[in-house]
Amino acid sequence: MNFHVMTLFPEMFEACMNISIIGRAVENGIISINTVNIRDFSEDKHKRVDDYPYGGGAGMVIQPEPVYKAFGYLVNHIKLSKDDPGSFKKPRVVYVTPQGYVFNQNMAYELSQEEDLIILCGHYEGIDERVLEMIVTDYISIGDYVLTGGELPAMVLIDAIARLVPGVLSNEASAEFESFKDNLLEYPQYTRPEVFMGRRVPEVLLSGHHAKIEEFRRQQSIARTYERRPDLLENAVLTEEEREYLTRLIFQKNFDIYS
Repeated sequence: MNFHVMTLFPEMFEACMNISIIGRAVENGIISINTVNIRDFSEDKHKRVDDYPYGGGAGMVIQPEPVYKAFGYLVNHIKLSKDDPGSFKKPRVVYVTPQGYVFNQNMAYELSQEEDLIILCGHYEGIDERVLEMIVTDYISIGDYVLTGGELPAMVLIDAIARLVPGVLSNEASAEFESFKDNLLEYPQYTRPEVFMGRRVPEVLLSGHHAKIEEFRRQQSIARTYERRPDLLENAVLTEEEREYLTRLIFQKNFDIYS
């Protein structure tokens, strides 16, 4: 999979491209992260890309022309890299913005199916609306708060999406069983020593009984989700037995509150 990032600060992505799981995936050619500096497409002699907003207001707005030219360059670059340019289809363009749909694991899975993905990073007070209307296909937010620019959210997207690309994780099961599988949080994890400061590893995990271990872990995922992110349970994928377990949890909590 190929990530293409349109940004004013390409140097911010150097660490993202060179360390840990993502760095190894880049080194092994499983994914690529290509950055394009929007300033390179400015006609201004000082490479300025921002101007005052029409109608007044605080801050500056990124102009449409350098963004559009950077996009055109990227699309042409991607097209020429294909074995069959004639069947080329324009890639999806994600604009990271607090005004977008809140990013989640389902979005990450969907976007991981793309061969090429363009991510547009805003800055200042945003980007001229006209160019967004012309090139953006997806508006995505990483949460209800404001950051200085779109670079950090773009890195979050790259990390979350890339780990779902086959071959990126050394253990393919890791992506399948981590947090948000079936819309549940991940179960608690334990390692050596068996006893730490008087706290023991749950006995079932030492039993070697795989069915009981799986049942325990599912129940722990349900309990943790109910405790920390009950909003996820509305769309959780649960068996009839697991729904009965959740009902008992809710009853017990209500009993504890009112007893």
